[in-house]
Amino acid sequence: MLHLLKKTGLALCLASTFLACPALAQHPSSSKVSIQELENRLEYPWGMAFLPNNQGILITERPGRLRLWTAQSGLSAPVSGVPKIFNRGQGGLLDVTLAPDFATSRHVYLSFAEEDNTGKAGTSVGYGRLSEDMKKLENFQVIFRQEPRLSTGIHFGSRLVFDDNGYLFIALGENNQRHTAQELDKLQGKIVRLLPDGRIPKDNPFFNVPGVRPEIWSYGHRNQQGAALNPWTRQLWTHEHGPRGGDEINIPEPGKNYGWPVITHGINYSGTPIPEAAGTHAQGMEQPVYYWKVSPAISGMAFYDSNRFPEWKHSLFIGALVGQRLIRLVVDGNKITAEENLLEDRNERIRDVRVGPDDYVYVLTDSNRGALLKISP
Repeated sequence: MLHLLKKTGLALCLASTFLACPALAQHPSSSKVSIQELENRLEYPWGMAFLPNNQGILITERPGRLRLWTAQSGLSAPVSGVPKIFNRGQGGLLDVTLAPDFATSRHVYLSFAEEDNTGKAGTSVGYGRLSEDMKKLENFQVIFRQEPRLSTGIHFGSRLVFDDNGYLFIALGENNQRHTAQELDKLQGKIVRLLPDGRIPKDNPFFNVPGVRPEIWSYGHRNQQGAALNPWTRQLWTHEHGPRGGDEINIPEPGKNYGWPVITHGINYSGTPIPEAAGTHAQGMEQPVYYWKVSPAISGMAFYDSNRFPEWKHSLFIGALVGQRLIRLVVDGNKITAEENLLEDRNERIRDVRVGPDDYVYVLTDSNRGALLKISP
């Protein structure tokens, strides 16, 4: 039966609720999809956001440009007013999202790597007003800075998600300083929760706790490059890079510890164990909803809840960089029940994936000639 399922492009994971089936990563399957290449002149695109009323897609390019793509005019010149960024290694202009009240405020939020006067960098977030002609961001202001600044060019994260109550979640990396993910006086390896203007909600789990950053929602994360609001439960889901093995999906809950680097399903890139790791489980630390024994290097995340393509309903799409594919996971409640690999024959790194207002799946490929793809079954 499993062989038949693999032939049809869908391999069931028969593992427990919290464990991915390692064989899936080692024996990928692939189904045909319809692909429209809408644009192929993007330089290392990183994130995208759909403007209302079919006005186009805002796309970030990691070297520091924000672009507008429309079906009528193609790719715009860079939008002005973007903040100065730290363009080194994995740093640069990262995610983009619209304010919940964009229709009236026209606020566009960006995450980006920002350097301090010591030469170290961290992830910052801010917003500006998109002009009516969509050519500039006006009055850009930074509302969050990851402190302390510890990155020399890697593990910035980051993704931005607003929930139904208008809170802004920022998924952060640990700047490759493993121990900081467990240190609550630092913002590395954390999810933070803010009000849209950057103020800290008083019901955050560590608000008014001495010695703890009140922005923190959850901790013990490594390098988070995927986040999305589950349309069925309305909960935030995130995913993060493991080291060599152990990429994982989490449903971060307030105040909880997701383990890095004390627990992990991965090892060092050199093949040696993570020095701080005590194994895959420890008391007081949460297990992932799903993990990959062999790391695809995941980036981007989008749930699919449309009747347009019924065969994709109740799916979670995730891009793979090293794995060079688009992963489709079947979601049942808080469980992942199956995994399918798409776009493998293109041999392209997938940086971001979103579902458009037309209910097609949109993908950004990660290269100096990055593409915007529109996908359907």
